[in-house]
Amino acid sequence: MRWLLNGFLVSNKLNTISPLDGRYANSVKDLSDTFSESALMGYRLKIEIEYLIALGNEKAIKDLQSFSKDEQSRLRKIYQNFNISGAEKVKEIEANTNHDVKAIEYYIQSKVKKSLHPWIHFALTSEDVNNLSYSLMWQDGLKQVYLPTLLSVNKELKKLARKYKDSSMLALTHGQPATPTTFGKELAVFCARLDRQISQMKSQKLLGKLGGATGTWSAHMVAFPKVNWTQFASRFIKSLGLVPNLITTQIEPHDSLAESFHQVVRVNSILTDLCRDMWAYISRGILGQKKVAGEVGSSTMPHKINPIQFENAEGNMGIANALLNHLATKLPISRMQRDLTDSTTLRNQGVALGHSYLALQNILKGLSRITINKVQMANELDNHWEILAEAVQTILRKSGKQDAYEQLKALTRGQSINAESMAEFVSGFKISDDDKQKLLSLTPESYIGLAPKLVDLI
Repeated sequence: MRWLLNGFLVSNKLNTISPLDGRYANSVKDLSDTFSESALMGYRLKIEIEYLIALGNEKAIKDLQSFSKDEQSRLRKIYQNFNISGAEKVKEIEANTNHDVKAIEYYIQSKVKKSLHPWIHFALTSEDVNNLSYSLMWQDGLKQVYLPTLLSVNKELKKLARKYKDSSMLALTHGQPATPTTFGKELAVFCARLDRQISQMKSQKLLGKLGGATGTWSAHMVAFPKVNWTQFASRFIKSLGLVPNLITTQIEPHDSLAESFHQVVRVNSILTDLCRDMWAYISRGILGQKKVAGEVGSSTMPHKINPIQFENAEGNMGIANALLNHLATKLPISRMQRDLTDSTTLRNQGVALGHSYLALQNILKGLSRITINKVQMANELDNHWEILAEAVQTILRKSGKQDAYEQLKALTRGQSINAESMAEFVSGFKISDDDKQKLLSLTPESYIGLAPKLVDLI
C-alpha cells in the first residue's frame, strides 16, 4: 500500500525495501531520531544555527551584531522544535534546489528576518555542515542507543558468568574433548573481551572540520582577514563535542569515524564468536532454552525450540560488518580535494549501526532464555575421563617421569577411558602417596583449575 502525503510518496512497513524499515522497524525505532533523513536535516540545522550564533559572537565581525540570549533561544528553537512537518517543507525546497544542504539554508531563511539571510551558511561549503552532522549523528547513535544496549549485553553475560562459575563442563579444542572448564569462565572470556572494546569505544574522539571549499578558509579570510579563523573553528567544533581537524581538504578525511566503525566491527566479531558458541552448546544439549507460550519452532516439527535469536544476531552482525568495513576503508579515500563517493556512502552508517543494534537485542533475548543442563554436562564429563591425561602426565613429570607424556598418549589418544581404567593406570606408578591420592581423587568435574576465581576478575 502506498499513498501521497503532501506530494511525497509514503510507504507502510509492508512495502519497504530494507527490513530495518519493515520487519524490524519497531526494534530499531530508537535509532530513527539519530539516523533518519529528517534527523540528518535536524543536525544540519543545528550546525547552521550554532554557526550563525558563533559568527555573531565574534567581536572582529562588526557587520553582524551579537545575538541576545532571547535571540539565541529563538534561533535554537528552529532546530530544537524541528519535526516531520518541517522535514517535509525542506524536501519541498529541495525539489527545486536539487541540493539538500542549500534547502536547509533556504528553510532557515524562511524562519528569520531578511537581514540575517546573508549570514546563513556564510563562507561555508556543504561539507563543513555535513561532516559535523554525520559525526554528531554517529556519536549520538553510539552513546544514546547502541552503547547502553551493548552494556546491557555485557552486564547479562557477567551475571550469567557469576551464576555458573562453578558449573563444570567439557571444553573442546578443534572440536575434540580437551580439558574441563566451567560455563561461567567461558562466558567471562567474552566479558573481558567486550570490556576492552567498550573502553576504547568510550574514549574514541571524532574529528570535525570547518575550513571552506578546499580547507584553506579562503572565503572567510577574504571577507574578514582580521579574524583568527582557525581559533574560531576550533572553538566552534569543540562546542559541538568534536575535536577540531584544522588541516584538511574540502572534506574531513573521516579517519576518526573509520576508527569508530572498526570498533563496532570488533564488537560484532566478538559477539559473533559468542553466538556460535551458544549455538553449539545448545546443539550439544548442555544448554537448554526456555519455552515461550504460543511460539512455533518449526512448521512441521512440533518439538523444536531453535536458537533463532543467536542465529538472527549472527546474520545481522555479518551484514553490519560488511557495511562498516566498507565505510571504514572507503571514506578515508577521496579523489584530490573532493568527490561525492563519501557522501552517498555515509548515508548508510545508520543502516550499519541498525543491524548491529538489532543483533544486540536478539542476543539479550537469547541469553534470557538459556538454561544449563546439569545432567548432560555431567554425562559429557563422565564419558571422557581421558581429559584428565593432562593432569596425570603433569604430576608424573613433577615426579621425574621423563616419558610421562608418551605413556599417557599411549593410554588415551583417540580413545575414551573410564574412571576405573584411569585409576588402574595411576595406581601402577611409583610416586608419592600425596601425589597418588591427589590423582585418584581427581575427577573430570573437579579438574577446573582457577576457572571460578577467573570469573571473579570481571
